[in-house]
Amino acid sequence: MNEPATPRHAGTGSARPRPGDTGAAVPPPLRPGDTVAVVAPSGPVDPVRLARGTAVLAGLGLKVVTGAHVLDRDGYLAGPDAARAADLQRAWCDPAVAAVLCARGGYGATRILDLLDWEAMRAAGPKTLVGSSDVTALHRALEVRLGLVSWFGPMPACPLLAGPGGPEPRSLDRLSAALSGGTGPVAGPVTGSVAGDRMIVAGSAAGPITGGNLSLLAALCGTPYRLRAEGRIVLLEDVGEAPYRIDRMLTQLLGSGALDGAAGFALGSWTDCGDPWPVLEERLGALGVPVVAGLPVGHGTPQFSVPMGALGSIDAESCSLTWSIRYPAGAL
Repeated sequence: MNEPATPRHAGTGSARPRPGDTGAAVPPPLRPGDTVAVVAPSGPVDPVRLARGTAVLAGLGLKVVTGAHVLDRDGYLAGPDAARAADLQRAWCDPAVAAVLCARGGYGATRILDLLDWEAMRAAGPKTLVGSSDVTALHRALEVRLGLVSWFGPMPACPLLAGPGGPEPRSLDRLSAALSGGTGPVAGPVTGSVAGDRMIVAGSAAGPITGGNLSLLAALCGTPYRLRAEGRIVLLEDVGEAPYRIDRMLTQLLGSGALDGAAGFALGSWTDCGDPWPVLEERLGALGVPVVAGLPVGHGTPQFSVPMGALGSIDAESCSLTWSIRYPAGAL
């Protein structure tokens, strides 16, 4: 890291939290003064946006450190694979760091999954990971390797948090609530929700939330981190993909069995994807499970944060995705 950090919650920082309702470990919520690390596991980072984004995080009362290679560049990657993996692992294994935020997406996270020491990361205890788009690969890996809840949300070197006019307020408010465990009563599970604007298939369903960016989920087919949808609510979103490409990727997931047994689908934004609805309705509607759409999750504005691995439910009547997180006793 580029500056030393003081240990978090001295004497208790290494304690494992009690599992959440899905059996996934729930990292403790952040508190003012906690240290968060910003790393770049994927594409190259714009230094101006990074400076703006880290200032936004500091404005939440957090101490921000950055990976040693966060501004490196190697073509379409934020530096060599080994350097990007080292920054992520160093941040995760630092006992002073409470959360790791990915600076941006792009491409490259899949290349470092097999370079990470998962046993060392498991030994470091549960921590919060935040990111979206290409970071879908890390969300899948954390679920498979560590059984950990993580947040699919906006990133500090992207326009929603680092635009010249300041952060998009709704996206920042939801991210802040996600990091801090929200507001309200301190007893019992913490709940959250996001509402869409389109019902594709009526009904309701419940299960752990999984999924993420469609392109990444298709790319992970045949790997240890492939999507397993059985009994789960599957979040899907993408950007810049023509409808025929969305069709091709859904067909790949369907043919590989990745979507077998899905409890339901929550569809986020499809920014610059033309008119994706006919193909989404055809390919997913035929599965006979509830499908809600138009959720502000993914690449659109605003971008709300969703906990991957948490217990979720979808309700077509209200066109909503709701979740419940049970934090460790005494964490809130």
